[in-house]
Amino acid sequence: MVQPFLSAIDQELAQLDRPSIDTLFLGGGTPTHLSVTQLEWLLKQIELRFCLTDQAERSVEANPEDIDEDKLRVLADHGINRISLGVQSFTPSKLKLLERSHTASQAAAAIELAAKWIGNVSIDLIFAAPQETVSQWQSDLQTALDLPIHHLSTYALTFEKGTAFWTAKRAGRLDAVDEASEVVMYQTTRERSAVEGLRHYEISNFARDGFRCRHNLAYWQGRGWYAAGPGAARFVGGRREVNHRSTTTYLKRMQQNESPVAESDAITPLQYARERAAFGIRLIDGIDIAELAHETQIDLHRECGDAIEKSIAQGLLQRQGNHIRLSEQGILFADSVASELLG
Repeated sequence: MVQPFLSAIDQELAQLDRPSIDTLFLGGGTPTHLSVTQLEWLLKQIELRFCLTDQAERSVEANPEDIDEDKLRVLADHGINRISLGVQSFTPSKLKLLERSHTASQAAAAIELAAKWIGNVSIDLIFAAPQETVSQWQSDLQTALDLPIHHLSTYALTFEKGTAFWTAKRAGRLDAVDEASEVVMYQTTRERSAVEGLRHYEISNFARDGFRCRHNLAYWQGRGWYAAGPGAARFVGGRREVNHRSTTTYLKRMQQNESPVAESDAITPLQYARERAAFGIRLIDGIDIAELAHETQIDLHRECGDAIEKSIAQGLLQRQGNHIRLSEQGILFADSVASELLG
């Protein structure tokens, strides 16, 4: 089943005219779950289908339990220079709650090994898990900061409708962390990361100087991207496309030489400009409205002026000339500010 899946992805990529790209992100899944042979085949095909610039950022997602020296050697041999590990936690009880397959010691060992072979290591952590205390989060966070990481992404656990966590909460089997504790955990993350040299550059992301995720920055700045595989979402030439999420349907369509696209939508220039503003405001450095208006050919002072003034009046945005950025209070309400900018 694996090789037909990989061949289908390659078939989809083969339809491109070997575009030049300066960021590659292999994930949205865990490619390191592949065998060494399969992983090497995939990396070779990607090199055939894209022209990667000399200074390209080449990222791969991985689970700690999948990491070993042989796979890291293959990644390094093919120029992978950034690895993102789905650690989530170093606390045994929390790992069990989050249904993660690795142990804390496996996660730490994977980080050390990845740092040796790849150098640039990013990890994800979850905070505000049910029953988690502020001190427990501080311990989890410090464990991460004591390891050789260059980038950190932290996310509060959310109870989305339809998920197992949402069902358990509704049944009274899980209790969400109170909002005040969640805010303290988030502010603690910002403070401790800064002390350890990881600067806060996006609502959920922290990085050492020179190690901000360039692929994600391109996404937040609306630069466009290619994507392939089941459920893959791309944004090219002002059009959004999403492939069928069903792996079976995706494979069937590719085998029959049919388009794998399930959804397609051309966004208007105004939509694009508003989205650039909404995603861009999540960056701690903020955005330049005049520069954005010039790039999009949309007068954002006219289109978003009321939303900007409202957020400034609420103390959520700060303005200096044409530059706006989230205030300290606004950082806690970034989604609300972004929603206002979307209109």
